[in-house]
Amino acid sequence: MERACFFIELKPGMEQEYERRHVAVWPELLAELSLAGVRNYTLFRRGPLVVAYCECHPSAAEAFGRVGKTDVNARWAKWFEDVIERLTDADGNLLWADEVWH
Repeated sequence: MERACFFIELKPGMEQEYERRHVAVWPELLAELSLAGVRNYTLFRRGPLVVAYCECHPSAAEAFGRVGKTDVNARWAKWFEDVIERLTDADGNLLWADEVWH
């Protein structure tokens, strides 16, 4: 199991819309996350910065790689294009935070 933490930067003024869209996450997306090995997925927000935490089995690369190949993930990402300013770096990698202590 690998703990993963990354950041999502929201577009100015889109904080409430981001939260509204998470009131009822699509069941098919939740199912794909579970099948891929993503557990304990939690989002925290401070202003326009969202901190995401999850536990990935067996690794973040493998779990997110599986989810990233699904149609439901593509549709979810498309739905959030007007809300999210930045989710990845210039190379397309999530904005990871390195684990320092556990």
